[in-house]
Amino acid sequence: MIKALCASLLAAAALPALAQTAPPPPPVIVPPAVAQLRDAALGDQLAFRITEDLTTEVGPRAAGTEAEARARAWAVERLRSLGFANVRVDPFTMPVWVRGPESAAIVAPYPQPLVLAALGNSAATPAAGLTAEVVRFADVDALRAAPPEQVRGKIVYIGHAMPRAQDGSGYGVFGAPRRLGPTVASQKGAAGIVIRSIGTDWHRNPHTGVMTFADGAQPIPAAALSNPDADQLERVLGRTRGPVTIRLVLNSQRLAGQQSGNVIAEVPGRDRNAPPVLVACHLDSWDQGTGALDDAAGCGIVTAAAKRIMDAGRPLRPIRIVWFGAEEVGLFGGLDYQAKYGKQPHHALLESDFGADRVWRVDSKLGEGRSDEARLLQKALEPLGIVPGSLDKAEGSDIGPMLAAGLPGVTLEQDGTRYFDIHHTPDDTLDKVDKLQLQQNVAAWTTALAVLSGGIEPRTPARGRRR
Repeated sequence: MIKALCASLLAAAALPALAQTAPPPPPVIVPPAVAQLRDAALGDQLAFRITEDLTTEVGPRAAGTEAEARARAWAVERLRSLGFANVRVDPFTMPVWVRGPESAAIVAPYPQPLVLAALGNSAATPAAGLTAEVVRFADVDALRAAPPEQVRGKIVYIGHAMPRAQDGSGYGVFGAPRRLGPTVASQKGAAGIVIRSIGTDWHRNPHTGVMTFADGAQPIPAAALSNPDADQLERVLGRTRGPVTIRLVLNSQRLAGQQSGNVIAEVPGRDRNAPPVLVACHLDSWDQGTGALDDAAGCGIVTAAAKRIMDAGRPLRPIRIVWFGAEEVGLFGGLDYQAKYGKQPHHALLESDFGADRVWRVDSKLGEGRSDEARLLQKALEPLGIVPGSLDKAEGSDIGPMLAAGLPGVTLEQDGTRYFDIHHTPDDTLDKVDKLQLQQNVAAWTTALAVLSGGIEPRTPARGRRR
């Protein structure tokens, strides 16, 4: 027993010594030029100027509309004036849903108005409106489990409330009433559907958003109640044993074959054959606000960062700036880009589409043999208060299908704690943009581009002629 104990103690004592024989990982040294670009970008003014100008001079930019066309012309002019190369529009056509006059009210037992917004692709009600009994469900699964006779001819209400999360992760699970609810309600014979807004605020600002009718479901009227109005409807439903009746008026329409497009610009690289680093945002917005956080700020951020790299010199790899069209209504711009360029190699894909609050984490999925590049990016971002995240994950809305197809990507993840207070509401306006946090974003993106573009060669000053 004593011999065994001694052997165990000796083995335990040897473990630290064995551990010390493994060499530590090599230090990660951030090139001074990268650090200088990062620190200088904290004083950026261009990103806010782009955000302000776009939201002021164009305003709301619903996909496929005349307003989005004006936004594309505006973007081309601004990107050319900033000195970017190969500025162009890649057009595509798409169906367009157009919001019309809309209203709602409880008819019985306690008559009163409700505040709501139609969801993208909602069917229209009759001109005089749709009046029917409301049937309540806690979530989509409860609706799916309900027998059709419980739903048929009624207006479905789903009250799945979304919690706050820094990374916005609640949007996936708690967005199901908008994404799936209309299809399930239609399949069970519902006359219409209203949902609690997919948002975390308590203002009477309903959150719109796109949905589609899948699996052959016939379109029905579909709308989102503001969160206070959803609370009110739930209180009414809880106080009566009899039916609760509401009236919906949604006068929307659909137009076929409308034009949208992606606005593309470039910073040429020293190696013309090198795959580009794609940095993206989306130009379109919903029609209720001016799309300041979603996504004018994203366009300001990526463009300001690319401009800083261009002004510093010539990157090894080209940088491709893409302001995607028609993101909000189905990723039409991202899918069009993928169809045209998705089989070409890209060094990395990045997209800014989560507001303008500070970047707090960096994730990446750059592929085999590029771990040193990923770790350099993590190290270079640390002074901005950005923590290292996964080395096997990247995401983005328009770039998502290309990432899923295997292209490499980086995610500069922004703080989303307050994002879903504002997302897809009339409150998405310029005053919600925090200038200091916006500047931190530009510094993060400038750093990422400085690393991913493979090093910047300062421009040689032009020599004057000898006289």
